[in-house]
Amino acid sequence: MTTYMVIIPDDYDAWEAMTPAQRAAVYSEHDVFSERLQAGGHEITGGAELTLPRTARTVRSGPDGVTVTDGPYAESVEQLSGFYLIESTDLADLEQCCALLATHSPVEIRRVGRAVEDPDPNENNDDDNNKETES
Repeated sequence: MTTYMVIIPDDYDAWEAMTPAQRAAVYSEHDVFSERLQAGGHEITGGAELTLPRTARTVRSGPDGVTVTDGPYAESVEQLSGFYLIESTDLADLEQCCALLATHSPVEIRRVGRAVEDPDPNENNDDDNNKETES
């Protein structure tokens, strides 16, 4: 199985402006999403809803030391509102499941792993050893 992160952005101003009933309807969409994942053979292994971006702390480190500021790293209307970690063998079906959550804003799916796979230093990666020797 492959682990994927489903990244959910949201407009927090719009979220805060919703009535409790409207927010409950969004949570119901997540319940349907979870049921659809299970029916498709996917497994939720983690995830969380995040607090409002204004509660974030951004930490930077540089030659002048550490700086901590209030607020999110990126200033934009849409901020990360939550995520799921999902084990799956069927990316195409996972994409269809995520469409259930993409009615308000796009949902991003990423495979969990290294961004760039470096060669294993313990393996012999010398191309010359892989070529046939000429006689």
